[in-house]
Amino acid sequence: MTRRPATGRSMWPLYAAGFTTAFGAHAVAANLGGFSADAVTSLLVLGGLLALYDGAEVLLKPLFGALADRVGARPVLLGGLIGFALASALYAAAGSPGWLWAARLGQGAAASAFSPAASALVARLNPAARQGRAFGSYGFWKSVGYTLGPLLGGVLAWGGGLRLIFTVLAVLAAVVAGWAALGVPVVAPLPKTRQTVLDLARRLSAPAFLAPTAALAAATAALSVGVGFLPVSGRAAGLGTVATGAAVSVLAACAALVQPRAGRALDAGRLTSRSGLGAGLALTAAGLAAAMLPGLAGVLTAAVLIGAGTGLVTPLGFAALAAGTPPERLGQTMGAAELGRELGDAGGPLLVAGVASLAALALGFAALAIPVAAGAALVLTRAPTAGRTQG
Repeated sequence: MTRRPATGRSMWPLYAAGFTTAFGAHAVAANLGGFSADAVTSLLVLGGLLALYDGAEVLLKPLFGALADRVGARPVLLGGLIGFALASALYAAAGSPGWLWAARLGQGAAASAFSPAASALVARLNPAARQGRAFGSYGFWKSVGYTLGPLLGGVLAWGGGLRLIFTVLAVLAAVVAGWAALGVPVVAPLPKTRQTVLDLARRLSAPAFLAPTAALAAATAALSVGVGFLPVSGRAAGLGTVATGAAVSVLAACAALVQPRAGRALDAGRLTSRSGLGAGLALTAAGLAAAMLPGLAGVLTAAVLIGAGTGLVTPLGFAALAAGTPPERLGQTMGAAELGRELGDAGGPLLVAGVASLAALALGFAALAIPVAAGAALVLTRAPTAGRTQG
């Protein structure tokens, strides 16, 4: 089936939606326990608020992805952005701790709607020959959101507390919703045959879905571990907050810069999904191994390699999913893949922390590096299955 070519007017609102979900998640999460007057002081409450947002995403992303296939991705995108704006405005207006729980739950639920819908629209609005570039640009702007969220969120919290952060997020989501309503074309849901639970299980257990989703989960796990534990490793080596913060910035910058280039290389035929995913996982595993080295050299080398590896995996993984999915099931596939990423985001730090608490942080990095390296070997040696995985 021929997909309509995307224009800049239709793609930029989708990039803005990707930025919004990433910026909103990290701007609040990084400053909930900060130094503003309305910051959360209880570690138990802080953990609950962080888990509430992520839990909503884990439970609801597959459901909203399937809904996007049924009613169209554009209405789900717009509804999610409007819901995010309303949830943010709730705490901005009320400002009480109880409303903070409600607002954070609403933000997580709304992001669960517009994030997979945006990914599905990126795939639907671009032909197969341009999907690498499209997902690379989409991933770039999400990485920018992840990078700027803690920094700008900290500035906002310093200037006006959590309520100012939520006010800015409400305005941002409302503006992006209006932009998407004007710029994103109507993409009608495609007719599809009835799908049983067994059919769904077969499709989600096929290598065409499992391989890129597992790669995305592994890359997200490594990225989360790098952001969370490289500063700990740096402090143990006697590095200051400026040096450790710079290392995290290097990681995020490498991930952002590599993604569009990886997408363009895929579209131009200079890279295949299989070779790119394998190389990305290998770089990521090497970065986790480098994190075991002491001092600034180990921290910076790990940051560069993990950032570059995840920057390769992310656009190629989503492009492979789009290439191997029937167009009428894109929302469901993207929602399920996002679930895999969320599980990696939570599972990676838990694995490293668990091993580190029993032995040492270096062994925690090794515990994640080994399965990621095994995944790279499996991707590179396994026969290609579908889409542009020919290598």
